[in-house]
Formats: sequence, structure tokens, C-alpha cells
Amino acid sequence: MRNLAPLFSLILLAGTIHAQQVQMLPVQGSVYMLTGAGGNITVQTGKEGLLLVDSGLAAKQAEVLAEIRKLSSAPILYIINTHVHPDHVGGNEGFSPRSATFAGDARNNARIEGDQPLRIIGHENVLNRMTTPTGKETPPPQFGLPQDEYATPFKDLRFNGEGIVIYHEPKAHTDGDSIVFFRGSDVISTGDIFTPGGYPFIDIERGGSINGEIDALDHLLDLTIPGKTQEGGTYIVPGHGRICDEADLVEFRDMVVIIRDRVRTMMQKNMTLAQIEAAKLTMDYDTEYISANSFVKANEFVEAIYRSLAAGK
Repeated sequence: MRNLAPLFSLILLAGTIHAQQVQMLPVQGSVYMLTGAGGNITVQTGKEGLLLVDSGLAAKQAEVLAEIRKLSSAPILYIINTHVHPDHVGGNEGFSPRSATFAGDARNNARIEGDQPLRIIGHENVLNRMTTPTGKETPPPQFGLPQDEYATPFKDLRFNGEGIVIYHEPKAHTDGDSIVFFRGSDVISTGDIFTPGGYPFIDIERGGSINGEIDALDHLLDLTIPGKTQEGGTYIVPGHGRICDEADLVEFRDMVVIIRDRVRTMMQKNMTLAQIEAAKLTMDYDTEYISANSFVKANEFVEAIYRSLAAGK
């Protein structure tokens, strides 16, 4: 049970998050960040309608829609899920065109062209983990599931005149992680691969791994271009926390690599997990990545690295 502690901590924090105010912040171009809904939600707006990256907690869905309506009355035509955790997909059902909550809202029941319903996009591993096998029985209807799942390294679309590329990052935070690159606005939405101000949650039970996490962070660095004096340029909407740029991402990636290497060195000396945790390998980073609202403690991050490396991942 200890290995699930970060996920349990995340769920327990939902009560705290529920009390937070939902707020919309401009990022760049046609992209906004909505905070206070659990995980951050990215909103792209334009003449064709609205696109969301993630949908927050189910309990915050009405507040999320109310805040979105302050920005635009256009229909929500796409939701892209970055991964399976409930603080990022919990609001899907409320936005589903067949949901009783919004069944009478024509703006969420039909697309501008062709009377097509809202499309929820996610990697196939997100869909697989959101559905429970039931043997030979037909599973009951479920709303809010990705019905536009993809199994390729990337998926692209054009919406509101902007090219959008969705990249699968295998075996990173989970096995179904997607990052979303808004090419015209020069904004990337990362999900929980990147969480400035908090250690990353490597969800090994759901296919995550430390080396996959680092590979994903390296890919993000390949996509970001800084502005003058290394400030600005490509902006990043993380899974939790503030709007960032490449300099923030570099700092986070270096921290993850350094702690991974420290754990690996001690494992090569045949030290046990208890001995490695006792060495407090994260101590010089704890003041920046541990706070009252952190859902991954330092020893949990170290344990995830140890378990991932022990499994050869």
C-alpha cells in the first residue's frame, strides 16, 4: 500500500483543492490557463469554438464551466486528456454531450459544423485504464471516456486556425501521458510530467518510470525555445503550478536527473532502499519542491526512482 501513497495523497488533497477559487489566466496567443480545478486546465479559444486540455476534478466542473463562460460562450468541441488521474479527467463526464448535467446546453451538444458531439481525445492507455474489464459481460454505458483515442507516437489537428500536435510520452508520469503543443500560440501543456514546485509523481502502478519521465522532459526541452535573455519565448502550462518558460523546465529536468543519478549510484553499491532514504538525497532541493500542498514527499519520490531502476525502467 505504501507504493500508492502519492496517489492517495493526491486524492486527499482534493478536499483542499475543492476550496480553492477557479481562476482563468492568459498565457499567450489564443491559450489560457485555468487554475483551482484540481490539475491545471488549458483553454484554447477562437472562432470555431473552445478546446480544453484536461477537465479537472468532477466536483469542480460547474465552477470550471462558469469561469470558461466568462471568457467565451462558444461551444466546447474538444477535450484532450493528458493522463488518467481524476484531477485531470474527472470533469469529462459533466462535459459529455450525453451527460444529464449539460444535456440541455446546445453549445456542448453540437459542433459548429455537422452537428457532431464534443470529442474527447486521449492515448489508448488512458481509455484502457478508465474502463474496467468485466469478463464476458457487456460493461454499462460510461460517459466522459476518450472516444478519439490514438495509439501512434503523435496525433495532430487544426482548430481555430492553429496547428495542434499531441505527443505520446511513453512510460513517463504514467503510460498514457500526452503533451499538447499549440504551435501558433507557442504554448505547451504538459500534464503531470512537469510540476514546478513539487517533485514529480512517477506512477509505477500505471506504467510510469523515471527514465521515461526524463525522456519526456528532454522532449519538452527540444520543443521549447526561449525568448531574449532566456525569458519568455515558449510558455508552458504544467499539470500543477505556475505558468513557466524553458528556464523553469531546465531547472526541473536537471533536478530529476541529479536525484535519479544519486539513487542509481547508491544502488550500484548494493545499498537498500532504507539506506538510500536515510541518506536524504533530496535535501538540497526540498525547500523548493516540498510545501504544505505537495502530494509527493521526498522519500516517495526516492522510492519511485528506486523501484523504477530496480525494474530496469
